[in-house]
Amino acid sequence: MSQYEIEIKSLLGSPERAARLKEKIRKKGGMLLNSNKQLNHYFVCSNVAKFRDVLLSHIEESKKALFKKILDEGKNLSIRTRDTDGKVLLVVKASIGDDTSSNGVSRMEFESEMGVSLDELDKLLLNAGLEYQAKWSREREEYKLGDTNICLDKNAGYGYLAEFEKVVTDRALAPSAKKELLGMMKNFEVEELSQNRLERMFSHYNENWRDYYGTDRIFNIT
Repeated sequence: MSQYEIEIKSLLGSPERAARLKEKIRKKGGMLLNSNKQLNHYFVCSNVAKFRDVLLSHIEESKKALFKKILDEGKNLSIRTRDTDGKVLLVVKASIGDDTSSNGVSRMEFESEMGVSLDELDKLLLNAGLEYQAKWSREREEYKLGDTNICLDKNAGYGYLAEFEKVVTDRALAPSAKKELLGMMKNFEVEELSQNRLERMFSHYNENWRDYYGTDRIFNIT
């Protein structure tokens, strides 16, 4: 079954704002599900067919159809490898609207746990002809409030960031899901990070990621 991720980001900036949002989430009944450290490696893919052929045999059998579907139907693919406290995933996202797949609000999403290390998975992608775009590092707290996922991140480069997310199985539900998320964010007194600013931040990080990856350094792009 296809899943569509509706996600809106808010740039919090200071640790004090992050702490205030965390307290509001808890007062509303939000439950902390997990806290972890992540390494996310983004790739550029120029040959989707080769990527599919090389990786398909490594994908869980139950997820192969979805893997093919997102590669065949998705636009502006964003391909990543992820290590979450030792759990290694292959992640593929694709836009379903006019946004980018890297940072857009409405996206198709595929994830599959891989039985290899992050370095080994990276080598598999590199051997399939992909190239590194950037490497990211972050600390994440994951909360659940009703049917909404809320992540509070401390990102290298970006600083503190919140992500509000709903997952739907029908893309026609994406607009109403987005409206609900914006209403929740208004109640929490946080604002949506505009796509234009987010793209400028993303571009700056990609060009300078070696200065930030694995550090506490941040930048401010208005």
